[in-house]
Amino acid sequence: MKIFHKLLFIFFFINAITIQAQNTYPQNYFRNPLNIPMQLAANFGAVRTNHFHMGLDLRTNSQENLMVVTAADGYVSRIKVERYGFGNAVYITHPNGYTTLYAHLNKYYDQLDEYVKERQYKDEKCEQDIIFSPGQFPVTQGQLIALSGNTGGSAGPHLHFEIRDTKTEECINPLLFGFNIPDSIAPVISGLYWYDRRFSTYEPGANGIAVKKMGNMYTTDVIQVSSPTISLAIKAVDKANQGFNLGIYHAELLMDDEVMYSFSIDKVSYDDTRYINGCIDYPKLIQDKMSIQHLSSLPGMKLKNYSPSDLNGIINLKDENVHSVEIILKDFNGNTSRLKTKVKLSKTSDQISSTNTTVKANERKTITTENAEINLSKNAVYDAVNFQMSEKSSTNRDAVSNTIVLHSPYIPVHDNYTLKIKPNRKLTNEEKGKVVVLLDYGSDTNVAKGKWNGDRVESEFNRLGTATLLLDQSMPSVSPGWKEGALITGSTLRLKGAATIGDIVAFRAELDGKWLRFARMKDDFVYIFDEKCPRASGSHTLKVTTVNAAGNTNTQTFTFQR
Repeated sequence: MKIFHKLLFIFFFINAITIQAQNTYPQNYFRNPLNIPMQLAANFGAVRTNHFHMGLDLRTNSQENLMVVTAADGYVSRIKVERYGFGNAVYITHPNGYTTLYAHLNKYYDQLDEYVKERQYKDEKCEQDIIFSPGQFPVTQGQLIALSGNTGGSAGPHLHFEIRDTKTEECINPLLFGFNIPDSIAPVISGLYWYDRRFSTYEPGANGIAVKKMGNMYTTDVIQVSSPTISLAIKAVDKANQGFNLGIYHAELLMDDEVMYSFSIDKVSYDDTRYINGCIDYPKLIQDKMSIQHLSSLPGMKLKNYSPSDLNGIINLKDENVHSVEIILKDFNGNTSRLKTKVKLSKTSDQISSTNTTVKANERKTITTENAEINLSKNAVYDAVNFQMSEKSSTNRDAVSNTIVLHSPYIPVHDNYTLKIKPNRKLTNEEKGKVVVLLDYGSDTNVAKGKWNGDRVESEFNRLGTATLLLDQSMPSVSPGWKEGALITGSTLRLKGAATIGDIVAFRAELDGKWLRFARMKDDFVYIFDEKCPRASGSHTLKVTTVNAAGNTNTQTFTFQR
């Protein structure tokens, strides 16, 4: 009876919190920022690599240049122009204490676009982050502010839309503001996993359980576990009416009718968004592209407003009886899926033990090899890691050090760690100025200049993998999309950038001796013809200077006619 009353109290408490959360935000204050019905390609809180999705991705019917309008009265308070991330973005601050953001845009509305262009030419810099005062660009609800696009870190045409608390800059789930997006489909469950929590979720890792659908319910065979201390995780997606796979909004875990854990994704700040790595099975995401969400707290997961602090989800099995488990998943519209199963402790397996290189959550750790050292902060890991660090000979012809193996790219780190590497031969001062650190984390690489600290190069990274010092004497370059001296009749000039090691970190173009605005689109540099180079203006000389991570600078000259 006590358990029933406790369960009843928790049920009403959770639902009261949910109802309160959905009612404390102004309803129907903000309108749809597009002039077509709102359809989601991604929702707030969806799993992304190293971050939550922080807004709604609104479909634009696979088209660009749709009208984007302001969701409510306010003023343009900020714009950003960046290669990755948001691409071209507009921030509108509203008098009710919230700010809306519209990203991946192609073009701002004329008055704003002209202002940004003037600033770019004044600064001789394409990338911008401009703050405006309230009186500069006031806007009214429904006013055109931009054209939609596919700029920045976008993988296809859409509009990214956020609502933030203006004071705290926390991103809030836009669905809390009353947008009407029909959805009658409950979340779909496709996997269940258990973890031995006597050491870490990473070792030995996930144990998969086959899930079966029985009518309106999901179930599994009895889960036989070999540890008295376990946790569970769920693989599921929210299938909205539009057919896209969305993230799970709310989950609850009960054992023997007692609530063990729950989470809801209502608000997250950009300072905290990387904590997603403590909410998911990161190795499964990186290695197998599987989104599996923990129904428990990891020791180093400190995300606010995500789960109750008194419910950690750790299941302690004190006997070998069969215990009932229920998992409840809900989308924002209340569509609900349930998984019911049973768990039983069988013969207990050996426990993984710590070593002298174990890195634990909330503890600093320094680990060394003969020629390298890594310094991890107390916030570095979400769960315990028996950290393996070693050296091996590099096969890279530009290497001037051994390759340092930093455990595994399948284990996350939360913040920057410091890495020091000693070269394997004596370098001249000139060579030292051309040394970079290459971090290879499997799916991509990162190149940093680093700084010399005694006889070692010191750099910072926030992913694990293999690191090597390279002597970069290569030159970055661009390749024109036209033949030398050709007549250009199209609307753009396009240059493709290339760097042997790392990336082009600086780019400057001058047309007939004057700075010319090229936008960076992934690896390309694009100039859209305007009054700076009108039709029938004759022959032109374009001088392009590029710089790579090592500081190597290359200047190229091209000619064309217009």
